Amino acid sequence: MSLDTVRLSQPARDRLVWLKRTTGIPQWNVLCRWALLLSLRDPSTPLIREVVTDSNVEMTWKTFAGAHGDVYMALLKQRCLADGEELTEENIAKTLVVHLHRGIGYLGGEKHLTIEKMVGTVVTA
Repeated sequence: MSLDTVRLSQPARDRLVWLKRTTGIPQWNVLCRWALLLSLRDPSTPLIREVVTDSNVEMTWKTFAGAHGDVYMALLKQRCLADGEELTEENIAKTLVVHLHRGIGYLGGEKHLTIEKMVGTVVTA
């Protein structure tokens, strides 16, 4: 597992297709950023620890994180430490994948999702 390329599972891809249609946000990476932040905000440990990244959706870390890559990396490292994980590239990549998928599930679970709801969900404490 590597941080160079972010890959998604087929169910996550299907949910993102629905989210793109529902929100009008056309880029995978933007929705994935929201999903990651939403999951990292939840202090519980994701139930799913292994994700099969079998879809055709993949993006480079630079595309995923954009101009704020350092911020996303710091958040992932902080979460690894909070969960008692060593700061290895493999642990950071695994944390990214499980939180990204949990967050996509959270976003996809909202029936009447709007951009305003997405902002409110991530910003509120």
